[in-house]
Amino acid sequence: MNKHTFNRRRFLGLAAAAPAGLGILGASHKAAAAGTQGGGHVVIVGGGFGGATAAKYIRKFDAGIKVTLIEPGKTYVTCPGSNWVLAGMRELSSLTQRYDRLGKDWGVEVIHDTVTDIDAIGKSVKLEGGSTLSYDRLIVSPGIALQDNVEGYDASVYDKVPHAWKAGPQTTLLRDQIVAMEDGGTIIIACPPNPFRCPPGPPERISMIAAYLKQNKPRSKILALDAKDSFSKKGLFEQGWEALYGYGTENSMIEWVPAAEGGRVLRLDVADMSVIAGDFEEKHVGQVINIIPAQKAGIIAQKAGLTDDSGWCPVNPATSESTFHPYIHVIGDASIQGAMPKSGYAANSQAKVCAAHIVAMLREQEAVSPSWVNTCYSLVGEDYGISVAAVYEIRDDRIAEVEGAGGVSDINDLSIRPAEATFARAWYDSITRDTWG
Repeated sequence: MNKHTFNRRRFLGLAAAAPAGLGILGASHKAAAAGTQGGGHVVIVGGGFGGATAAKYIRKFDAGIKVTLIEPGKTYVTCPGSNWVLAGMRELSSLTQRYDRLGKDWGVEVIHDTVTDIDAIGKSVKLEGGSTLSYDRLIVSPGIALQDNVEGYDASVYDKVPHAWKAGPQTTLLRDQIVAMEDGGTIIIACPPNPFRCPPGPPERISMIAAYLKQNKPRSKILALDAKDSFSKKGLFEQGWEALYGYGTENSMIEWVPAAEGGRVLRLDVADMSVIAGDFEEKHVGQVINIIPAQKAGIIAQKAGLTDDSGWCPVNPATSESTFHPYIHVIGDASIQGAMPKSGYAANSQAKVCAAHIVAMLREQEAVSPSWVNTCYSLVGEDYGISVAAVYEIRDDRIAEVEGAGGVSDINDLSIRPAEATFARAWYDSITRDTWG
């Protein structure tokens, strides 16, 4: 099989096998409610795709383990799907997840508070509200923190120049700015350097804003200035841009500038809504500017000494246990997970494997040999979807792709694009139910 071609039947077979391997630890839904198996206390910091999934699946695998999830927000707005809001294809409210079912259906204790300190030696966490919780195992899934890698761009100007890389009010702000812009305006999008949350996120954002502009402000343009020379699914995105938005022609709605041609944004001047980019420090003026800055692990991971010089958290590839502190596991965007991307699906998959290993550790049992899956769907237009998928295993002491598994959408078969757009929406509904349901 050509490893670059998406073979859906082959991928689905391998993907289905991955969670089944974890199922030997699994308790039924009724057993989770009964709570009659093992013991121990697992505390989880962060209620995104990684943390919420881990909380649910530890209880699913062993209902006798106490699980406490600590998350400041009473709701969680997903980044997956947020680009669709910019196109007017989805309401932000439909991306807003709640934690009720984790408590009601799975017996997870959910505390809405902020962890201010982790005592790795004493095995406890301190909360902003004053409480201290002890743990047998701790999972840290704090997501990302944003870096000030563009001069003049920091939290003080987020209300004027949004990043919208943490979904919620920033998404609404960017959407409102695009809607308010006069037809004929330029939207500047500054794409971040690697690694960052959701590799196909920036080109999907470009696509979704272009979809809105095509319908509502057809004389407007998008200038995408990139700190990299390539991006995830580049050929597929450019094919879609050409088909839908005239990419590569004089009338293209999208101009993408790689780092080698002056795309790296150096400075922002909010006063005249301009950026300076590239070695020749070229000035670009936009009516709307969206800067997606460089990223690193969430603040609590940094404060707890879980990060290395890269700003991310190194972990044992099999268990996601920190290489710096025992009994602490780091999953999701904040962690270094070999070939796996920083995506919601990857966090969900890592959480299930980590949950299985923690249950085995608390039972003093041998865990199954792990495997992981990831799929990233992207919309290029309302009825134009593309995807990339992979299966992962441990090889040479790191997480690596399984050769011949997964792949990308067939670039030669445009007939599948509408179906993949449908799959993208179905994937979102499915994974959010799996995570928070």
